[in-house]
Amino acid sequence: MGLITVSPSPHDHSSESVPKLMYGVLIALLPAFLVSVYIFGIGTLIVTATAVISCVLFEFLIQKYLLREKSTVKDGSAVITGVLIAFCLPSNLPIWLVILGSLVAIGIGKMSFGGLGNNPFNPALVGRVFLFVSFPVQLTNWPEPLTNRMVYLDATTGATPLALMKEGMKNGESITSILSDIPAYIDLFLGKMGGSAGEIAAIALLLGLAYMLVRKIITWHIPASILLTVAVFTGILWMVNPDKNPDPVFHLLSGGLMLGAIFMATDYVTSPMNVKGMWIYGIMIGIITVIIRVFGSYPEGVQFAILIMNAFVPLINKYIKPRRFGERLEDG
Repeated sequence: MGLITVSPSPHDHSSESVPKLMYGVLIALLPAFLVSVYIFGIGTLIVTATAVISCVLFEFLIQKYLLREKSTVKDGSAVITGVLIAFCLPSNLPIWLVILGSLVAIGIGKMSFGGLGNNPFNPALVGRVFLFVSFPVQLTNWPEPLTNRMVYLDATTGATPLALMKEGMKNGESITSILSDIPAYIDLFLGKMGGSAGEIAAIALLLGLAYMLVRKIITWHIPASILLTVAVFTGILWMVNPDKNPDPVFHLLSGGLMLGAIFMATDYVTSPMNVKGMWIYGIMIGIITVIIRVFGSYPEGVQFAILIMNAFVPLINKYIKPRRFGERLEDG
């Protein structure tokens, strides 16, 4: 039997590159950004521009003066981090808080681990959770859809549909009564509600998903596993007691679930490498999200669920991985 000569990796060559993939994700985020600008006006532009400029600048300065290495800001990853941070924040948030969140995202969430490819946690979520824990009042002061789109800091604010549902249930109100104070499902689907740029317009986020699937930037496994898990478990709770639990459609269309499932949980660096691992990862994110939403004190849980499962990705990759070519199975 002849010997098989295998050359060193990589063995698969592609025309794709990091900048090409990153800017593909930015194109996918464009529909949601445009809808948010239409709904919330100039606030979305200010917060997004501030976050993007801050992330790019902090990454450049850290690499140049602290790490003393070649800058990688042109690869687009810092821009995506900035956009995703902005998508998680109120569009009336003071600029200094946006800058602080961007510094934490890039400085702690990304560069402290060695930069792109080494960070165990999604940098945008690290920045967002830091702001949420440190400044809970400002981070839950959500703007409502504007009639005057040139308003920024003085925008009218209110609770998100998830927060209204959580508060109503806490006060013992019926689901029917609570839903009467929440926009209709078609409005949630189209983005006519209060919240962050990434919480509104499920249709725009789904368009972005379709674009990334066609371009093969991501696969469908993680978004599908998260959304399906949330639908199944909230559906079970709804069927058991529809007077105390909203239906699955409400959970799918409200909060940051769509943004998290499509654009954050699918991050290359912080998600599993193979399909089996992706399913485990996505199912667990969905379960944790439902547990926090239904039984926790916070109305939203997807951001915490993704960060928790980011920590388990190394274990998933270690124990759920393809068998090496030529590996001998152990007896027994």
